[in-house]
Amino acid sequence: MAFGETFKALSDPARRQILELLKKGPMSAGEIGSHFDMTGATISYHLKILKKADLVFESREKNYIYYQLNASVLEEILLWISGLQNGAETV
Repeated sequence: MAFGETFKALSDPARRQILELLKKGPMSAGEIGSHFDMTGATISYHLKILKKADLVFESREKNYIYYQLNASVLEEILLWISGLQNGAETV
């Protein structure tokens, strides 16, 4: 796993807030955008960064794209961090 993209994505407060919203379940870009004072283009940019980091994935339903949290990437990060805390070698 490339942690660089993941940590870059997590470094922005707006992207972390998007992940918090997606904990509740899949949402469209419009639904996500309604929680922010940002343009649709800015929301799309943040979603693109989150997708590139594999933190979210999208699914299409009719004319809508829904974004969903990819918890497996977060689990990998937690395992890696846990290994650092315990002194275990994880690489």
